[in-house]
Amino acid sequence: QSLCSKNEDLTERFKICYPEGLREYEYIPNFVVRGLHYDVQRALLMKIDAFHYIQLGTVYRGLHPVPDKEVIAMYDGCHVPLENMSDFYGKSSHGHTMKQYMDIFSLPEMNLLCSVNDYFMKHNIDYEPVHLYKDVKEAIGDVHVKGIMYRAVENYISYGEQTHAVLKKLYEDGKKMFLITNSPFDFVDRGMNYIVGKDWRDLFDIVIVQADKPGFFNDRRKPFRRVTDKGVLHWDRIHKLEKGKIYKQGNLYEFLRLTGWRGSKVLYFGDHIYSDLADLTLKHGWRTGAIIPELRKEIKIMNTEECVHLMTWLQGLTGLIEHMQVHRDPASQAVVQEWIEEREAMRSQTKDIFNGQFGSLFRTYHNPTYFSRRLSRFADIYMASLSCLLNYDFHHTFFPRRTPLQHESPFWPEQTSAGALKMPFIPPQNHN
Repeated sequence: QSLCSKNEDLTERFKICYPEGLREYEYIPNFVVRGLHYDVQRALLMKIDAFHYIQLGTVYRGLHPVPDKEVIAMYDGCHVPLENMSDFYGKSSHGHTMKQYMDIFSLPEMNLLCSVNDYFMKHNIDYEPVHLYKDVKEAIGDVHVKGIMYRAVENYISYGEQTHAVLKKLYEDGKKMFLITNSPFDFVDRGMNYIVGKDWRDLFDIVIVQADKPGFFNDRRKPFRRVTDKGVLHWDRIHKLEKGKIYKQGNLYEFLRLTGWRGSKVLYFGDHIYSDLADLTLKHGWRTGAIIPELRKEIKIMNTEECVHLMTWLQGLTGLIEHMQVHRDPASQAVVQEWIEEREAMRSQTKDIFNGQFGSLFRTYHNPTYFSRRLSRFADIYMASLSCLLNYDFHHTFFPRRTPLQHESPFWPEQTSAGALKMPFIPPQNHN
């Protein structure tokens, strides 16, 4: 289907102001990855690492890459100052010119932005990037507000036999389970009936809909309100959160008071690092788990012979350059320069095997991505699916791994660049 014809309601709304020719664009499923930043004023989509540096080769205007020299000229280098980055929740607001796209719903939004930008550039249409960004954001929001997606749940959600299995196992093990979602009950009920089964409500002790996260975790003013299966709202004060009943809005402080579920005894799973996990980790001390579906694909690629060979040789080559660069004679420097060029080519290859435009969700060439940094900050554990818990006993303890700091010696040979190839240390050579 074309990008705009996926939804007639959205198309009718969008075509009021935007060219009919946009219908010709096809949705490109693998064009973007999550975690990218969008420069709202320049209409540029890019990947930024954990230290605020743009990964050259991953800056796109529309559907085409921007030359590295042009990127460096625009940003006076590759570093994006803190004041220009997205705010705490990844949004473009209060002077921040960057928006970070973090959730699954952002993939079609980025596609739409890139396609419209591409159309305008191809047809030499003068436009204001800020207006385009806001219009696309509003159009995507309409899909949720008007319930367009909710009417065809089975087209967008996969049946989760293993999800039912893990929830049932947790329930039978005596764990208290609760659901806090921003979606309305009608969508939640249809989705959970399809994913888990008609008995899904029996598995949860508390169900809260239209919670308005992340406001739910910070705003003390909104009380809970009971809502029936038909959407009828009750007006009575809530003194207890009861199993089998549905509650709307509310706030975490009232939730903690009514349940007594506090601190590190709670493990909360979410798929949005900011809206779901950040406040719970920083302010309330809950343990958090992130659901990252892309892990399946990334791990599969990492285990291919091509990727293992590339990464191993890249580490080994880096070790050779580090050891041999001390030799300043022309012949040695020529060899080292060849290795550096080979290393640069291999770095591009390691990007392309994950995604031709933007590479891995988790890494730039060698640094963690900005996405990875936030993930490691706000999530105690992360996995591709909740069903991954079926691989563990429910009394299993996950211990944090010790990784060497920059000033510490690696504890295992595999953590050194030379160890990646099982190479012995290469001592300096005397050249006569």
